[in-house]
Amino acid sequence: MSGPKDLDPSSSPRALLGAELRHAREKAGLSQEELGGRLFVSGSFIGQLEAGTRRMQPDYARMLDEVLGTHDFFTRNCGAAAKSRYLEQFAEAAEAETFATAIRQYAPLLIPGLLQTPAYARAVNRAYAPTAPEEVIDEWVDGRMERTRLLNDPTKPLLWAVLDEAALRRETGGRAVMAEALRHVAGLAHRNRVIVQVLPFSVGAHTSMDGSLKLMEFEDAPPLVYLEGVGTGRLEDDPATVKHHKLAYELLTASALSPQKSLALIEALAQDYSHEELP
Repeated sequence: MSGPKDLDPSSSPRALLGAELRHAREKAGLSQEELGGRLFVSGSFIGQLEAGTRRMQPDYARMLDEVLGTHDFFTRNCGAAAKSRYLEQFAEAAEAETFATAIRQYAPLLIPGLLQTPAYARAVNRAYAPTAPEEVIDEWVDGRMERTRLLNDPTKPLLWAVLDEAALRRETGGRAVMAEALRHVAGLAHRNRVIVQVLPFSVGAHTSMDGSLKLMEFEDAPPLVYLEGVGTGRLEDDPATVKHHKLAYELLTASALSPQKSLALIEALAQDYSHEELP
């Protein structure tokens, strides 16, 4: 496995920790696979820590200090690298997005976070936490909008989203909010910034009926899949698991409407939401 490129230590605590881990590993004369063996993890997991695509947990930090002879460096610093404005079950996936070269996602019930407008994000978060203080909702919305800045780059990451028709027809936040949200998605597609397909109701049963999935690819680390449920989420790097969900995603894209027909449906629904009644 090729080692990751040099990281800018000033870019983030996680980047600093990854760069220091690579330096300490190489100083100890260990490959990623050899170090992983001593921690009972895969070499690819060590590569992900070095590349910054995985968060270093305290247990691993203590083991790394012991194996690499770094005293308590990783133990002391893993806390700063773990700080996040996102909910715990999603934090690692959100942070991995920032390193991804490609993101492929199936969303069964709502428009994905990277494609959301502030008003739509507010409606979703308020539904998740109906009694939360307004300032907490504000913070969550700000965090979600910060994630969308990934799309400010005109070419990367590649973002390919398959949206279930249910996500487009579920009136979230009211008709005006939905009209704006769908126009926003259509605008991104028109600007060739994202690829969007709609999985219509007419498809019937499909490969991902039990939930959403997100596949992420990286330049210097193995791919990951993020699987999410109500109040839960986990990143998986097991090659067989990633391969299984990659096939599931490919089958979804084969069953979905073409990007052109999907865009036409999204724009038609946005127009419908702009009127008083749906047809």
